[in-house]
Amino acid sequence: MLRAHTTVVLAMSADGKIADRDRTAARFSSANDLKHLETQIAQADGVLSGAGTLRAYGTCLPVRDGALLVQRHKAQKPPQPVQIVCSYSGQLDPQLRFFQQSVPRWLLTSEAGGDRWRQSPAFDYVAPWLRPPTDWQDILQKLYNLGIERLAVLGGGTLVADLVERDLVDELYLTLCPLLLGGKTAPTPVDGQGLTTELAIRLQLLEVKTMGSEVFLHYCRCHPESD
Repeated sequence: MLRAHTTVVLAMSADGKIADRDRTAARFSSANDLKHLETQIAQADGVLSGAGTLRAYGTCLPVRDGALLVQRHKAQKPPQPVQIVCSYSGQLDPQLRFFQQSVPRWLLTSEAGGDRWRQSPAFDYVAPWLRPPTDWQDILQKLYNLGIERLAVLGGGTLVADLVERDLVDELYLTLCPLLLGGKTAPTPVDGQGLTTELAIRLQLLEVKTMGSEVFLHYCRCHPESD
């Protein structure tokens, strides 16, 4: 069956951290990177973020650039992609500014997490699909059937790790930012238990761009025949 095409989009420090040791919001990228991120969001039907990422930032990044809005209109897409929050517990603060933003909101959660929000207008759709072990292949198929053909994944590292470990990441955009954070508790683009070298997911570098002191990397998953 067809599934949502997944594109991970992250900024990281030169030593591979997507946040500092306290896991605060990573606001170390430039205006160029924010424009790059908005461009990737504009190409998606849905944007998936973990609950920790939402709690850290309190908001999502909507499409605001006029040219990108026109691009979506020409592609017969709504002005904003669906913002999908992944939270097993469903424990989210309804006072977050995210819930006042003019974007469609979905919640990917467990049955218990869904019970917290079923009677609330905060989410346009509640998907109680999370149960151990999480079947991400099935979830991506369900999202595709609901019109999410292209999915942008914005973190955090545990969510990305779940997809990587199941070989469900199709593309990866990494912005390398000019700072060092360090710290063994600071999250990386792919957290989780990790993979052995033999099981590593192989990537193909498609493009490298440099703007100012940042490096923009675009990878795709190697086709199995080329592994």
